[in-house]
Amino acid sequence: MILTASGLSLGYGRTRIVEDVHAEFATGELTVIVGPNGSGKSTLLRGLSGLLRPERGVVELRGENIATISLPRLAKLRALLPQSPLPPEGLTVRELVARGRHPHRGVLAPWSRQDDAVVNDALEQVDLRHLADAPIESLSGGQRQRAWIALILAQEAPVVLLDEPTTYLDLAHAVDVLAAVKRVARSGRTVVAVLHDLTLAARFADRIVVMSGGRVEKVGSPSDVIAAELLGEVFGLRAQVVEIDGAPVVVPLDTGR
Repeated sequence: MILTASGLSLGYGRTRIVEDVHAEFATGELTVIVGPNGSGKSTLLRGLSGLLRPERGVVELRGENIATISLPRLAKLRALLPQSPLPPEGLTVRELVARGRHPHRGVLAPWSRQDDAVVNDALEQVDLRHLADAPIESLSGGQRQRAWIALILAQEAPVVLLDEPTTYLDLAHAVDVLAAVKRVARSGRTVVAVLHDLTLAARFADRIVVMSGGRVEKVGSPSDVIAAELLGEVFGLRAQVVEIDGAPVVVPLDTGR
């Protein structure tokens, strides 16, 4: 396993958010973290990224304690897309995505054909090649989100962490982005994403981690995890779960409240 959490507890000040998490994230797989609001999903992702130091436990990246890895080296090993990132003003889409190449280039290193190829491929994967020279400010919310996804793809880190990557996206573009994310995993990288949409999570994830109250409630394949009983216990949701094309689909009934 390239990325592991052992006895991981995380918080802010005196407030404990994540408690005693043990989890492993495999190379070549897309793992999706789901759970109700306030369950600790984003906090766990920050802990896995090395941005939030553990109160207890350890995160290991390639067998090393992530807290001991220097920031320049860490930028080559893991890419993180937070919720609702804000781009610097005045950049074009291509210029934003090109920033994903910074960890791979020295201060005085010239821009290379390889850099160009990686950026163009990233733009192609999220269907933004035709807007490469457009100002970021001119894009819709969904287009901006796809530009950030392209930046993460251009970084070429072996571990990719995504916090709500389908924010602002309509269903068609959400499917396109998650398909691209799944291809990234299949290329030999470890991809972990936080999602709210359970049906999209079930469609694209190899494994699902369910969080509740800061703890891991269940881990397994979508078919093992997405069940009516668990939806009631964790989300307070009455729902029917049906299988379509081999993946669970959640049909909400009501909250039962």
